[in-house]
Amino acid sequence: MFDLRDMKWAVVASAHRSFRQAAETLRVRQPTLSRRLRDLESRLGTKLFERTNGGSWPTADGREFLDAARHILEEIDSIAIRFKGRSGGRGGRLSIGVHTSISAGNLRATLIEHRRRFPEVTTSLIDGSSAQLVSYLSSSAVDVAFLAEDAPEFVGKSLPVWSERVVAAIPEDHPLSNHEVIHWSDLVDQPLLLPRRGAGPEFLKLLASRMGGSDSCHLFHHDVAIDGLLTLVGAGWGILLVLEGVTGAAYLGVVFREVHDAQAPARLNFRACWRPSNGNPALGPFLEMLGERYPDLAADSGLG
Repeated sequence: MFDLRDMKWAVVASAHRSFRQAAETLRVRQPTLSRRLRDLESRLGTKLFERTNGGSWPTADGREFLDAARHILEEIDSIAIRFKGRSGGRGGRLSIGVHTSISAGNLRATLIEHRRRFPEVTTSLIDGSSAQLVSYLSSSAVDVAFLAEDAPEFVGKSLPVWSERVVAAIPEDHPLSNHEVIHWSDLVDQPLLLPRRGAGPEFLKLLASRMGGSDSCHLFHHDVAIDGLLTLVGAGWGILLVLEGVTGAAYLGVVFREVHDAQAPARLNFRACWRPSNGNPALGPFLEMLGERYPDLAADSGLG
């Protein structure tokens, strides 16, 4: 329907608000740019730009198209950079998918050690829910992802790594803040904040299995990052289930308490997942390092 050049030219035109200036930036003739953009609008069946004597301005449909075009172009640039880096042996780039906090815990320690051992590798982190991370793995948007064991099924290889304790973030003036630990029964009829990102779906499964369903709680879903949710906890909006990796940072008005099953802290087990066909040279050393950090689990998985 259209090619990448169409998207790039449209994005540049919107940034300059002037076809003349955009054409100069792209080093093409203005009539050529104008004709390409009109052809693009014709193929899409909608008007992308309002053209006036004072410049060109994206329409509502144009803004929607341009947002999608920017995202596509950024993804392609990112993949191109990663592929170029693969020719550098132990250098290059490594994309890691996460859905837990890195302010404390094993994930933080793993990332620190990898950076110390392989400073020449450029590492990028991509946050998302477990379902999103599985999709990112399948599309090669990430090289490796750390997923909870009950995450959506992933067709590939995996290595069990660590477990994280489930923790309740509680407003400091809430009666439960005086408890040394929290039991699942303590959460009955409490307002619980649940993230749509990160480990939110896993927490929902825990509530269903430990409390016989989520109807015994008042659940409030929010599509914001963990920092925003913890700010809401400090403001008294409710209690938030998190993993212990969050507890490395302090949040105003928030206290953390372990959530316990009958005899022990509740935990989520994690595994590192990757595609066997991934040819990124930076991935192998990272997986070897994981095998050294968790040798018993690596032996059980057949990594070594």
